[in-house]
Amino acid sequence: MAPRYKDGDAVVAINGKWVAWAHTVFAYAAFISALIVGVALHYHKIVQNEHYGYPIEWFPSVSATIGDRYPERSFFQVFIAITSGPRFALVFLWYILTSRPNSTLPKLVAGVGIFRTLTCGGWTYVTSTDDHDWHDIFMISYLVATLPWTLGCLALSPINRRAVKYRKIMASLFFGTLVPLIYYFIQHKVHKVPGAYTKYAFFEWSLILFDVGFDAVTALDFESFELVVRDVKGVSRGKGKPVGNTFGEGFFWTEVIDAASDVYNGFVFWTIVTALPVLVWYFPLWHMGISGYEVAIVTCTSPLLYVIPSLRYAAVKNLRLLHLLSLVGLLAYKFQDPANRLFVTGFALATTCAAWTASFFSERANTPRLEARIMAWGIGLIMSVVAKFACKTNNPLWPIVHAENGGWNKVGIFLALFAVLRSQRGSTTSGGDYLPAGGKKGSSILAGVGFGALMFAIVSLLTDSSTMISWVWDGYPVRGPLAAPHGALTIFAMGAGLVYGIFHPRIAGSWTAFGVGSIGAALLTCYHHWTGFYGALIFAFYIMAVAPVLIVSSVRHSPASTFGIGFIVYVILLLFHVWVVAYAFVPGGPLLREHTDWLMTTTMLSIGAGVFSAATSNSTRSRKPHKPVNPNSRKQRSYYIYVLAVLQLLSVSVAYLRFPTNDYTPYHKEDKVVTAGIWTVHFGLDNNMWSSERRMRDVIGELELDVIGFLESDNQRIIMGNRDVTQFIAEDLGYYTDFGPGPNKHTWGSALLSKFPIVNSTHHLLPSPVGELAPAIHATLDMYGEMVDVVVFHSGQEEDPEDRRLQSEYLSKLMGDSPRPLILLSYLVTKPLEGNYNTYVSERSQMKDIDPTDWDRWCEYLLFKKLHRTGYARISRDTITDTEIQVGKFVVGEPEPENEMRIPEEMVPVGRRFPALFRGQGVRGHRYHVFDEPRYWQ
Repeated sequence: MAPRYKDGDAVVAINGKWVAWAHTVFAYAAFISALIVGVALHYHKIVQNEHYGYPIEWFPSVSATIGDRYPERSFFQVFIAITSGPRFALVFLWYILTSRPNSTLPKLVAGVGIFRTLTCGGWTYVTSTDDHDWHDIFMISYLVATLPWTLGCLALSPINRRAVKYRKIMASLFFGTLVPLIYYFIQHKVHKVPGAYTKYAFFEWSLILFDVGFDAVTALDFESFELVVRDVKGVSRGKGKPVGNTFGEGFFWTEVIDAASDVYNGFVFWTIVTALPVLVWYFPLWHMGISGYEVAIVTCTSPLLYVIPSLRYAAVKNLRLLHLLSLVGLLAYKFQDPANRLFVTGFALATTCAAWTASFFSERANTPRLEARIMAWGIGLIMSVVAKFACKTNNPLWPIVHAENGGWNKVGIFLALFAVLRSQRGSTTSGGDYLPAGGKKGSSILAGVGFGALMFAIVSLLTDSSTMISWVWDGYPVRGPLAAPHGALTIFAMGAGLVYGIFHPRIAGSWTAFGVGSIGAALLTCYHHWTGFYGALIFAFYIMAVAPVLIVSSVRHSPASTFGIGFIVYVILLLFHVWVVAYAFVPGGPLLREHTDWLMTTTMLSIGAGVFSAATSNSTRSRKPHKPVNPNSRKQRSYYIYVLAVLQLLSVSVAYLRFPTNDYTPYHKEDKVVTAGIWTVHFGLDNNMWSSERRMRDVIGELELDVIGFLESDNQRIIMGNRDVTQFIAEDLGYYTDFGPGPNKHTWGSALLSKFPIVNSTHHLLPSPVGELAPAIHATLDMYGEMVDVVVFHSGQEEDPEDRRLQSEYLSKLMGDSPRPLILLSYLVTKPLEGNYNTYVSERSQMKDIDPTDWDRWCEYLLFKKLHRTGYARISRDTITDTEIQVGKFVVGEPEPENEMRIPEEMVPVGRRFPALFRGQGVRGHRYHVFDEPRYWQ
């Protein structure tokens, strides 16, 4: 007789907790059995890694244990296969337990649970030996899906204090373990620290225990179930309430789409805000001085027009039109002429600043909707940072990119149109809980100053995840964060700060929080390595947390007197920011020379002014009875946090995919040849104002350069878009990278890319009493087992002869004091055989010119000592920059001959020759020139 639901009759009744217990037992059995068998049969093999073995490494990692060896792999796969049945049943029962009428979240969580189960099978049965890429894809997908599964289960947990307590403990342990796990993995992979992999292994096994343990807690909830299936407590019919108030009150895809559209509008705003300075920079860059186009930066002050009431009224009533007009900035890439691109983007910036100001102001009487606009604005910023993180510091919608050099312009425009039409729909305001006219509102001027400083702090330091990392980087060995993967930590701090500021505005707007943020700014400014980066994370958290406070304070006044003045302050700070490094080219520049510390102090004091104004308003509101958070506002928050969580997951995925795992093998390892080059890259903008990283990558790879120095390469400033030309090239071609001195050292930048390990590097600022600072990197490379020094150097300008003389003496001593073979990749600003040339090439320096007969040089030079030079070539630049590439070939391990002689190419071994690709007309405008062919020596 079939079981009858109504009267509870059943043929067989099994308590639901046994599903959870079966899943737990078989999952643990899979891992533990593989560990026992592996240790018993292949102990020394599974503790061995690419750097060390037993006894330095003495405990195996999970992957080594369950991976490719028989029979432990089979034990693991058999038990995991058995686990799949209870796993699917667990997901099904969890859905039955949490399903509610008109609620989509349980379905979403169930879908994630099924996805995790399938991807677990993927990385289990497709090992890294079978297919490394697919194994990683399945593994990453599994780990990424763990966050929504965990949060979803917590949000939907029925009232069961014991179960909720254990879930929180297991979730906290799981995510807390990720921090030391990543730390020790980097110690092993990057720093090659003995024993680090064993410590990593312990945390990796802990991760497994906590992951399975989290799902084991369902046994406490499934006690209310019996199979076949009888609900003895009626929990599945809605008697239990979700614990997560923010996430458990229904889930509607239309609301998620609305939130995502709002966020995308914020992303477009930040795209345009960060694009214009890059376009402006092109003109003084090519004019070598003030061009007049710099005035375009004032277009952001368009909110000043709201001093006219009729314009303010029209803007509030036509927000959709304003946002649509601002999208012309995404079409600017269609204009080939740089000036036209600048004008179109300037118009877009004026429009988008006016549109967002009107959006904030129009919602001043409706707290939930104002909060939604602020979250969209802040999460849109984080989206732009994630996009740049994924695209290696270029925003894919900027006017300096197109389809051929990494742009996603057409897709971006389509999504922007959809987002504006979706999010900017007409609605009425309810009055909300806006501060009455009689209450204190603080000072409109101070509120504007605070908002302007907030904008500057964000645009200068938080629009790229690697900017603050470049501030604290100080050379090899690695003693601090790397752009990838640690950029994800910056993004996480930004997101956490924004959420904290939304949920706890009183604390975020307090003087205590301001003091903590100021400490973070001081640490970032004054310290290097991890100490400086911890300050950077504090600074990022505080700036994003205080942003809602300052914006809410600003909308209490006329938008012209807050946002208008705010953007004026932003422009002033932006000029200050440029003046500290461009002091040699601007009026009054020496007064601000090298004073980033002044700039940071001014920024924080200005934010303090905004906090003071906001505190006045809060003091009035604090006397009112505390009002609970509106349920609609709570639900609305959840959708924006879902979008933020997705972006955070994307940033973690990008960090994993960008983790440096390249093959750094030199091009001609068998011949022990080193091909070294120097190139002044003009900040990665070509003659036609297009981003040039991909074109640079192509010619560098085709020249087979093992070591290359970049000059004029520091783009980590507002006017350069907070970019880094080395990241794409280094990761795509497989180079170690040294970037320095950093942007807070006030130079135009130098960088070193090397196929050889960088054992040690030191950053130098050479004497520059009058002109611009001269940067240098002095690095020691491990070339085929021999230590060889490489110096990358950019001297001062022609207008400052005393600076150049002092710099030549400093560098000559630096090179002469090195006992190792040395290659200088440089920009010297001197004629061959004349003036300071004879200081660089001298008995003191012990350096030789790679080709003293090359009379046609002024800037770039290749010098060397204690190495056997075999070749020299000059390669034309096409339209990438205004400077050619100079390249030399050296052989390591052969003594430097006393009497070298020029020889024809046919006498040169094939492995020591330059590529034939660049002969004659060459390729894509790159060819051997001046001599029309390379020169060789024996």
